Amino acid sequence: MNLLFAFPEPLPLPRARSVQVAWMTDALCAAGVNVTLAHVPSPDGHPLQPIGKPLPARLRLLPLSNRWPFPFSRWHSVSRFTRQLVRHIDTASPDAIFVRHIKLAYQLLKLRPNTPLIYEAHEVFAANAQPAKRQKLAEQEAFVLAHAKGIVHISRAVQEALHSDYLFSNQEIVLHSAAEIPKAPAIKDWANCARHIVYAGSFFSWKGVDDLIDAAAELPGYRMLLIGGEPAEIERLRARIAPTGAEVVLLPRMSSSQALEYLQEACIAVLPNRAEGVSHFTSPLKLFEYMGAGCAVVAADLPSIREVLGDDEGRWFSPGSPAALAEAIRSLGEAPEIARSCGAAAAVKAGEYTWLGRAEALRRFIDSLLKV
Repeated sequence: MNLLFAFPEPLPLPRARSVQVAWMTDALCAAGVNVTLAHVPSPDGHPLQPIGKPLPARLRLLPLSNRWPFPFSRWHSVSRFTRQLVRHIDTASPDAIFVRHIKLAYQLLKLRPNTPLIYEAHEVFAANAQPAKRQKLAEQEAFVLAHAKGIVHISRAVQEALHSDYLFSNQEIVLHSAAEIPKAPAIKDWANCARHIVYAGSFFSWKGVDDLIDAAAELPGYRMLLIGGEPAEIERLRARIAPTGAEVVLLPRMSSSQALEYLQEACIAVLPNRAEGVSHFTSPLKLFEYMGAGCAVVAADLPSIREVLGDDEGRWFSPGSPAALAEAIRSLGEAPEIARSCGAAAAVKAGEYTWLGRAEALRRFIDSLLKV
C-alpha cells in the first residue's frame, strides 16, 4: 500500500500531535506501508527526530511550504500547503491520503475528489471554534464527514459527538493513541511512591496543571515532578507553589526519550485534565506513556479516559477539583502495594495500545475501504 500522510505544519513541532505523527509514520512503515509524509520542513530536524528514530526505508519525505510568495511570505496557511501538495499527488501515486486537519481534508476532497481520503478525527472542530468561524467550519466538517472514504476516530467520545452533530454513514473505526513499550523493565521505589509522582505534558490551562499545583498544597511530604513547561509558564507556576505542601519540581519541555526516563522511575503519574475544550474527546499520549512505563495513574474522570483506563490501573478524581485530586493521589501514596498493583495492571493493558498495533489496524481498515 502507498499512503500519502499529509500534515500541513512544521515537523518536528513541540506539540503532542507532532510526536503522534512521528510514531505513526514509523509504525506504518514497520507495518509494511510505503509512506510519503508531506509536511512543512523545520530547522529543528527531520520529522521523526522527536522520537529518536531514523528515517525508515519505506518513508519518503515530501517537504512543502505553507507560506505565500513574496511580498506575502510572512503569511502561512493550509490553503498554500494544499496547493503545493496537489501538484505532487500524482507523483506520489497514493492508494489513499491520510489527514487529521479538517481544513486540509476539506480542500483535498474538493480538489481531488477521486483520490480516497481517510480523515482522522480528534475533536468536533466547529463546537470549539470562535462564533464568527463556527458556521463555516461546521460546513467544512459536514462535507468531510460526508465525502471521506473512511473516518478514524481518536476516541469513542469523538465518534459519538460527531454523530450527534452530523449525519454521515462512512466506514469508521475507533483507534486510540498508543505508546512505545519500553524494552527495559522499570525500576521503581514503590515503598516511597509518594515521593515519585510525575506529570508529563503541556502546561495549557485545560490540562489542569494549575489544579495539580493546588492539590500539591494539601500533600506535605510528597514530591512531584512536572515536565513540559515553557519558561514563562514555569515561572508563573513556581510562584504558586505552597511552601508547606508537596515538594514540586518544574522542568521544561524535553524529548520523548528524556521524559520516558523520568516515567520509568515514577510510581504515580497524574492526568489532571479539566472538563473543557478537547478534554472531552482526547486520547492523550501521556496516558499511554504512563501505562507503558508501569505507573499507577491518577486521572480526571472523563469519558474519553474511561474508555481506556480501568479501576484496576489507577484512581479517579472529579476534574477541576484540586481537593479531589489531592485525595486521589493520597489514596495511592499511602498505599504503596495498591499503587504497585495498579502500575502492574497498567503496564499489561498498555500492551493493547502499541503504535505498531495501531498502524496495523489502520492498514487493515484502509485495505478494506479500498476493496469496496
